[in-house]
Amino acid sequence: MSKLFITFVILNVLNVIIQTIKSLLTIKGNKWVAAWSNAIAYGLYTVVLVYMTCELSLILKAVIVGGCNLIGVYIVKSIEERLKKEKLWKIECTVKNEFAEQLSNVLTNVSIPFTKINCTTNICLFNIYTKNQKESSAIREIIKKYDVKYFVTESKDL
Repeated sequence: MSKLFITFVILNVLNVIIQTIKSLLTIKGNKWVAAWSNAIAYGLYTVVLVYMTCELSLILKAVIVGGCNLIGVYIVKSIEERLKKEKLWKIECTVKNEFAEQLSNVLTNVSIPFTKINCTTNICLFNIYTKNQKESSAIREIIKKYDVKYFVTESKDL
């Protein structure tokens, strides 16, 4: 393999990874983090643009860029998922009184914390707290059995 080919591949992998990180930081970071990540990303992109005019064939360049995007974005998003902190989820639902005791027992048996508020002669309000999205999905399946209306809220960072 030629040195030009290897350089082109390495530059494109780095470019995709840095551009993906830049996108995440622009959305989630403060203005200085966003500014610096954009400066670095577009600085490298300029070098990549120059290499786009090299003697490699157009089809080879397209395959390299496509493959680097597939792999690079997948790597960055996988790392992001691993680093993401789980947040507390709150599921608020209204349950007919005839099902309230059954739901209380089920939630207690699976050790899911909740509060129950008697609202009217017809319904109770349940606030159910889960540690992650997976638990929330399991709770959603449980509460479907009890003819409820619900909504889910993810906690926010302070």
